[in-house]
Amino acid sequence: MTSIQHNLQEVRQRIAAAAARCGRSPEEITLLAVSKTKPASDVAEALQAGQLAFGENYVQEGVDKILTLAGAYQPEWHFIGPLQSNKSRLVAEHFAWCHTVDRLRIATRLNDQRPAHLPPLNVLIQVNISDENSKSGIMPDALPELAQAVAALPNLQLRGLMAIPAPEKDYQRQLAVCQEMADLLASLKKHYPSVDTLSLGMSDDMEAAIAAGSTMVRIGTAIFGARDYGATPPQQ
Repeated sequence: MTSIQHNLQEVRQRIAAAAARCGRSPEEITLLAVSKTKPASDVAEALQAGQLAFGENYVQEGVDKILTLAGAYQPEWHFIGPLQSNKSRLVAEHFAWCHTVDRLRIATRLNDQRPAHLPPLNVLIQVNISDENSKSGIMPDALPELAQAVAALPNLQLRGLMAIPAPEKDYQRQLAVCQEMADLLASLKKHYPSVDTLSLGMSDDMEAAIAAGSTMVRIGTAIFGARDYGATPPQQ
């Protein structure tokens, strides 16, 4: 068993334990393996271990892996990083999901640039739930207007919400913020039948996110090991 296979097994066990503690089935929770800065060979190892959903933060790096790994496996690729307008076409053409829609201009570009032969691009609206200046995302009170606009775009499928809460070590505080996101999702579900996804929870707050109702956790280092950004950061 490779280290990546072992790590995946441990993360899956951790998800199952967290789900059991709050009376949920682990099948309700998708593990998104965050493979940013890691080589395609590492993703191939994870694929061989049964992992199929991968998250990339940098557009060009992600597209390179998508093209390299096209073949026997059919991984599901999620774009989870900040999206610049000049890179939206690559996301529209190559990814199945975009987690970081936070303005109508980006949503419209993704809609217009989605190839006709592909199914609608699954999108999540990113919410800046902790009101951090350094984080992308809309404020919760702006969500209804953006959700309505996104849902009307024919080449996009509004699936739910995503957030990156501020780092917090206290479990109860983590849970409170995650519950805010779960409440926003529940409100959205009342108006849009396609909404079913809450992308919430990373290595440090995964248990709280699952307890609150997250359906997708984004885990990187615990699967692939520490990231090495090198002398220069990857291209967005």
